[in-house]
Amino acid sequence: MREPEKLNRQTMGITDGIPLEVTGTDIESLRRDIQRLMDIEAIKQLKHCYLRCVDTANLVEMSELFHDDVHVHFKGGTYEWKLDGKAEYLAAIGQSFNTRMIGQHNGHHPEIQILSETEATGIWYLADLAWQLDIGNFLQGTLLYWDRYVKENGRWLIIETRYERLYEINTPLLEEPKLSSHYLGVHGTPIQG
Repeated sequence: MREPEKLNRQTMGITDGIPLEVTGTDIESLRRDIQRLMDIEAIKQLKHCYLRCVDTANLVEMSELFHDDVHVHFKGGTYEWKLDGKAEYLAAIGQSFNTRMIGQHNGHHPEIQILSETEATGIWYLADLAWQLDIGNFLQGTLLYWDRYVKENGRWLIIETRYERLYEINTPLLEEPKLSSHYLGVHGTPIQG
């Protein structure tokens, strides 16, 4: 059996981007430098918007964050997703973040590399909690995301997103939690069947 790869920049396919340093003193050089910083901020906002949309099952806004040809590969402790295309990914998210789910996803520590005016990569650390009421499970864990972004028509989009769990703990729910608020219970995708 093959030993799993270690998670590092090389195995993730992450290379150094354009250095974050002043490239000149003329106005055009300064404009390019400021644009790179604005692009990094735009990518941070893109990822934070994605995480908000996951926890609120906001598939309409989420659809605006992905390239039509997005590739998704998620490796959890008890699952693995390999999906191609925005429609397939949104359908899977809709099924997962249903009225019997509670989710909390906190992404932080971004490592954004601007490769060109239209390409970038990012590594993100994520901590999450998920109560899967339909199967009586509580999941907590962390993972590393690594993404590829493209800029089209002035907007950054996710064209590839991957993650691998650093740890995942699944605990059976002996009883359902007493919820005084449950957003997905009202706004999540209804469970079929």
